[in-house]
Amino acid sequence: MVNWYESKYYYAAGDVRVEEIPVPKLQHPTDVILKVVAACICGSDLHPYHNMHAHEHGEGEAMGHEVIGRIEEMGSEVSGFKKGDLVVVPFAYGDNTCPFCEEGLMTSCVHGGFMTGCQAEFVRVPQAQGSMFKLPDEIDEDSSLLPSLLTLSDVYGTGYHAAVMGGVNENTTVTVIGDGAVGLLTVLSAKKLGAKKIILMGRHKERTDLGIEFGATDVIPERGEEGIAKVRELTNGEGTHVVLECVGLMRAYEMSLGAVRAGGVISRVGVPQYEEAPIGFASLFGRNITLTGGPAPTRAYMEELLPDILDETLQPGRVFDVTVDLDGVPEGYRAMDNREALKVIIRP
Repeated sequence: MVNWYESKYYYAAGDVRVEEIPVPKLQHPTDVILKVVAACICGSDLHPYHNMHAHEHGEGEAMGHEVIGRIEEMGSEVSGFKKGDLVVVPFAYGDNTCPFCEEGLMTSCVHGGFMTGCQAEFVRVPQAQGSMFKLPDEIDEDSSLLPSLLTLSDVYGTGYHAAVMGGVNENTTVTVIGDGAVGLLTVLSAKKLGAKKIILMGRHKERTDLGIEFGATDVIPERGEEGIAKVRELTNGEGTHVVLECVGLMRAYEMSLGAVRAGGVISRVGVPQYEEAPIGFASLFGRNITLTGGPAPTRAYMEELLPDILDETLQPGRVFDVTVDLDGVPEGYRAMDNREALKVIIRP
């Protein structure tokens, strides 16, 4: 007898469907099967939603890389956990023992990769021993903290990574480009690291209002050269020490070049939708600009970020403004794509 479960699949740009497929099985002794408690839709999920070509032979592509779940089954090489434990999983899994993991860079783990298929009732977690982060026993499926805890999987950890890589501290002025969930939690992260001036570049008032609550001191809705001029007006014509780019489009990179001060840092965590970009004398080299960032090793930050969530000093889960079940996921994609939702949480 085969057990079946529901999962979400891409078939082509804009074509998201609910499918019934067999419950995943352990493939390696380092695997775990989770029963999904909460998942969500990421802004990066919208890139294939816009651009993916139709799959041949009618095949779909599993969706979702952020998840909290309860352990359903464990491989023989997984220890320190038990069935029923509630865990959060980083969007990039790894063994947490290789040289890169030991340096806090799980996204480059020699046995690692990226999670997929989390918008589902069950999901297989590779390298579960090193990837899973056990949540406190007092946290259950009905906890009001669950949305904030889910942000540890990706969106909050990604915002924090942007700020850390940018070297944000109490002496740096900061520009955050993008008012999506990552941008807003990058504002929260910059504030946590001590920045006293945080300029948020975004034009959706309901989002930038939340950004102000998270710590933004100024909001600039203008884009392009006009937006760059506004940043410079606020910084004695210099630009900010750090620009945190949370969009991934070329126009956001170009605004970063204009908003950063000489000797400053551009830290990118928006997944780049381009391969070529200005890095020469007139753009980076001549002004001693550092370019950094990349996919966030969110597992490396979980212990550090957890306490502020547990005591509700910080509430990153406020970026979730729509809740759906699995059948509502296609509508969730449409709402996020149309800017009717900031970030959608999925409760199977």
